Amino acid sequence: MKLLLKHGFPFYCDVYHDRYYCNTGLLCELNSHCYCNTLYATSFPSPLAFLSLDMADYLSAELTATCAVIGYFDGTTYHLDKNCLDVIKDLIRYLKRDDDTHTIRRFLGQTRLLQTDLVKILVHHVENIELWDVLLRLLINLTSSAFVIYNEQIPTEKTTYSLYQQIVSYLQEYKAALTDENVWVAVAGRLGNLLNIDSTERGEENELTIERILVFIRNVLQVPPNDNDKRADNDATVHDEILFAFHASGIVDILLFIVSNNKEQQYHMQILEIISLMLREQNASLLAASGLQRSTAERENDEASLVALRQKELREKMDKVKKYAGSRHSRFGGTYVVQNMKATGENQMICHKPYQKIEALEFGTNKKRVKRRKDKVSLQDTKEERTSALSVRLFLKEFCVEFLSGVYNSVMKFTRSCFINDPQGQAGETAVYLWALRFFMEFNRHYKFQVKYVSETISTQVFYLVQRQMEQYYEMILVDKKRIPLWSRRLHLALKAYQELLNTLMIMDKSTDDGVKESSKIIKSNIFYVPEYRETILSQLLCFDEVKMSRQYLLDLITTVHIFLKMLEHFCQKGQRHLIVQKVKAKRRKVKKRKKPTEENVTPAAPTLDERWDIVSLELSAVMRDAVIPVVVPFDATLDTPIDDQKTDAMKKIQKLMRQRNLEQAVGLLQKSGPRMTASEKWTYFPRKNS
Repeated sequence: MKLLLKHGFPFYCDVYHDRYYCNTGLLCELNSHCYCNTLYATSFPSPLAFLSLDMADYLSAELTATCAVIGYFDGTTYHLDKNCLDVIKDLIRYLKRDDDTHTIRRFLGQTRLLQTDLVKILVHHVENIELWDVLLRLLINLTSSAFVIYNEQIPTEKTTYSLYQQIVSYLQEYKAALTDENVWVAVAGRLGNLLNIDSTERGEENELTIERILVFIRNVLQVPPNDNDKRADNDATVHDEILFAFHASGIVDILLFIVSNNKEQQYHMQILEIISLMLREQNASLLAASGLQRSTAERENDEASLVALRQKELREKMDKVKKYAGSRHSRFGGTYVVQNMKATGENQMICHKPYQKIEALEFGTNKKRVKRRKDKVSLQDTKEERTSALSVRLFLKEFCVEFLSGVYNSVMKFTRSCFINDPQGQAGETAVYLWALRFFMEFNRHYKFQVKYVSETISTQVFYLVQRQMEQYYEMILVDKKRIPLWSRRLHLALKAYQELLNTLMIMDKSTDDGVKESSKIIKSNIFYVPEYRETILSQLLCFDEVKMSRQYLLDLITTVHIFLKMLEHFCQKGQRHLIVQKVKAKRRKVKKRKKPTEENVTPAAPTLDERWDIVSLELSAVMRDAVIPVVVPFDATLDTPIDDQKTDAMKKIQKLMRQRNLEQAVGLLQKSGPRMTASEKWTYFPRKNS
C-alpha cells in the first residue's frame, strides 16, 4: 500500500504507483486518479491529522518515486519506462515551482539524475523527437547558472551562500558528466538536421529547438571551474575536454556555419556569447603563437617554473624542519641586545634570538590584527587565463583564424547594431561585444596583422562606444552598490578593449601601406583633438578606487595611460606638428563707439597771430570806447619783489586776460601799469605767439 494525497486528504493505492499529487506546498496539480486507477479513501477523524507528518519527507518520497520510473540502463542500451515522457514533464513542472531554497534542484543534483539517466536518454533516444525535445528543456533548467538562479547576486547570508555553493558543485558535476563525445554527437546531429531545413520552411517550433540547443551549449560552458581541481599548464581540464568534444563532434563547425550565414542572424548574438565562453581561459597572444613545436620561450618558461617550484618545496621543507626542531627552545640559552635601539625607558632592546637583518625584527607578532569590514575589503583579481593542452590550442587557433578572416566584421557589425538600437537592452550583450573586440583584435595583431580583418572595429565611432561604456559602468558602480564586483569586471573589460584599440593604432602607424597610415592619422586626430576622447583615460585614473576596483585593473589602466601618452608625443613631434589642445576663448572688451565727426564738432584750424589780433583789435576798440574800465592795482609796494620784476608779471597777466577775452580787466591793468612802462615794453609783452 502507498500513501496518496488528494485535496489534502490521505488516500491509499494497493498497486505500486508512478506518482501522486498534493495540493499543499509545491505539488499542487491534482489528478482524480492514480495511474493504476485504484484509489481507496480512508476515514480519518480530521483532515488536519496528516499535517503532523514532515513535508520534506513527502517531497523526498514524491521525487524519489518520480525519478525511479524513468527507465534503466543495462550497460548497453537505456530502456525507457512507458511513462518516461510524463515523468520528465513533471520534473520540469516541479522545478518551475521550486521554493526559495531550491529544494528540488538540490535533490536532483544529490541523486545524480542527470549523470545516471538523462545523459543516457539524450544519447540513445535521439530518434524520439518528442521525448528528446522535452528532455532538452529539462537539461536547460538543470544546467542554468547559479548566478542567474539567484538573480545575479551572490548571497551574503551564511546559510544561503552554502546552498549557492552546493548548487555550483552540482553544476560542476554535470559539466564533468557532459564531457562524453557521444552526447555532443547526438546534439550536433539534431542541430544539423534542423539547420538543413530552409529558414522559410523551418517553423516556429524548430526555431525554438535550435535556440534551446544553443542555450544548452552556453549553460554547459559557463559553469565555473572547480577550485579543488586545478591543473597545471598544458594539462587538460574539464573545460578543455568539453571543447575537444565540441571539436570532435562537429559542434564548432556548425557554429561557424551559423555565423557565416546571413539568414541566421537571429542566432549570431548567442553564438558570439558561446565563443566568448569557449575562449575565456585563453590568452590571445599565446594562442596566436601556438604551433606544433614548442618555442624556445615556452621551454624557458617551463624550466623556470619548475625551478621555482623546486625551490619553494625545499624552503617549505626546511621551514618545517626548523619549526619542529626548535619547538622546545630554552629561554635559558641567553638573550640578545639590539644595538642603538632603546626599549621602554632607558633600557636596551632585548630579544631572544639573533636576527641576520634588523628588518626581520617585528614588534607586532603578538598583536591581533583588526578585521576589515566587508565593504572595505579590496576587490580580488579573477585571473582565468591558463595554457590549455596543445591539441586544444591548435584547433582553437584554427577556429579563431577562420572566424577572423570570414565572419568577424559582419558579426561585430550586427552585434553593435543590436545594443545601439536598444540602449535599454541587456548589459551582457555589450560585455560580450567588448570581449570579442579585445580578444580578436589582439589575436590579429600577434598572428598576421591585416587591417581588413578588423576594419569594422577600427573607427572613431568604436572609440566613442567604448568610452561611453566605460563611463556608464563607472556610474553603475556608484549607483548599484549591491553588484559592484559585476560592474567593476565590466569596466575592466571595457578598459582592455580601449587599450587594444590604441595598440592597433600603433601597429597601423608601422604599416607600409599609406592608406592604413592615413586612416590611423585621422582616428588619432579625433581622439587627440576632441576633449571628450582625450580626457577619458585621465578621468578613469582620477576616479580609481582600490576598494571597488582590482589591482589588475590599476595595472592595465596605467599601461593604457602610458600607451596614450606615447602616441600623443609621437603625434605632436611628427612633422613639427603643433597640437592645439584647447582653444581659450579671449574675453572681449567693450569698445566704445566713436561718434562720427559732424560739422559742429569739427575743430577749425588754429588762426595765425595776425588773424587773432585783427579779431581782438575790433573788440578792444569797442571796450576802450564804450565799456567801463575797472580800477586795478598792478603793483604791490609792500612786497620785496622789485618793481621791474613786477612789470614782467603784470605783462604776462595782461596777455593771459586778452587770450581769455577778458578785455576790460586787461585794459584796466594796462592803463595803471602804463606810467611805469615805456612804449617798447608795452608792445614787447603784448601777445605775439602761442604759449
